[in-house]
Amino acid sequence: MFENLAEKLEGVFKRLKGRGRLDEENIKEALKEIRMALLEADVNFKVVKDFIEEVRSRAVGQEVLESITPGQQIVKIVHDRLVELLGGTSSQLRFGSRFPAPIMLVGLQGCGKTTTAVKLAKVLAKGGKRAGLVSADVYRPAAMEQLRVMAQKIGAPAFNADSSQDPVKICVQAVEEAKRNGYEVLILDTAGRLAIDTQMMEELKQIKNAVNPSEILFVADAMTGQDAVNVAAKFNELLGIDGVIMTKMDGDARGGAALSLKAVMGKPIKYVGIGEKIDALEVFHPERMASRILGMGDILSLVEKAQTVVDEKQARELEQRIRKNEFTLEDFKTQLLQIKKMGSLQDIIGMIPGLNKLKSLKQATPDEKELVRIVAIIDSMTKKERLNYQLIDGQRRKRIALGSGTTVQDVNRLLKNYADVKKMMKRMTSKGGIKALRRGNFPF
Repeated sequence: MFENLAEKLEGVFKRLKGRGRLDEENIKEALKEIRMALLEADVNFKVVKDFIEEVRSRAVGQEVLESITPGQQIVKIVHDRLVELLGGTSSQLRFGSRFPAPIMLVGLQGCGKTTTAVKLAKVLAKGGKRAGLVSADVYRPAAMEQLRVMAQKIGAPAFNADSSQDPVKICVQAVEEAKRNGYEVLILDTAGRLAIDTQMMEELKQIKNAVNPSEILFVADAMTGQDAVNVAAKFNELLGIDGVIMTKMDGDARGGAALSLKAVMGKPIKYVGIGEKIDALEVFHPERMASRILGMGDILSLVEKAQTVVDEKQARELEQRIRKNEFTLEDFKTQLLQIKKMGSLQDIIGMIPGLNKLKSLKQATPDEKELVRIVAIIDSMTKKERLNYQLIDGQRRKRIALGSGTTVQDVNRLLKNYADVKKMMKRMTSKGGIKALRRGNFPF
């Protein structure tokens, strides 16, 4: 989402390199470019104005620390201000002492409330909370059925309701049923409209008064830009919200809404949706997001993703095989499948400091279908071939291509890529390779 903004800011910082002191002239020049970059990213005009003034007051006349360039000093100042702009620290849900704790999701139609409700239930389940779901949307056709079907996929209960019932009564009855069944949290998926209207807001106020939710979360579509901020502010004014869940953060929106929300309405972004899959909802971390915007990567999020898909015992066994130069095609397939579980390749690249700056990776557009072809090719090999790829001669390559529905060229490309990866791993695990990595030099 922030790719264009990140590129423009990186260009600003590069031009500051080589200067020995931050002064009025070079600060003014840099801030002008940063201002334009933020406006082009659709950040609220007033937010940009305040942001630039704050950075200017911190930067002008400041001595550059020994061995640190002015560009790096500006990066530090901008990073700190971005963190503040995004909310400072991650904001957790407040459940209070209620049992169950109702969490009310509100927003316009099409923002992704129903999918987000199920994603949130899964996140809470991972944290040890027993969460139930209920749909109070009696207007959109099949809204209740959609929630029920999606809830089944994650093993969460969706309380039965009828579209002929009153939405307020549906929520009250669901709270009572959740209490009887021992659920700690009840997520209320409310109805939306194409635009804010009196009837919708009145219904939401009645639900709020009837169930007294622990939190009211506004679900915002990042693709709508500043409109999302304006609508969120109106919901906050009329209903009172506790935080925001920003959906479609994996899209190609410019990102201005995420950078404007906290400053405009004083409410934090609590979660972000980063994909269509049910597990694609994450706690929002302002510092990590600021680091990614400035091209610093996000190692903590990458580690957390890896921990959810990588078995520690298998990882240790793989390490030993790599050290002994026993990395097989079967291992290669397993690692690719694990990477796929962590999310898109572009998203992972963005989390690794410096890697997202490599032109070859920036220009590459990972093809999800390629992984399917790779798995099919490896699965079409015999066990002996997967353990020793050097057995695969011309005749075997033809057989493998036929069995996997691919071409001999596809098989050749896979084997070459695998051989390259194997060589790279051997270099990295060699004594010299480890020393080079410690010095910051890649041995390949």
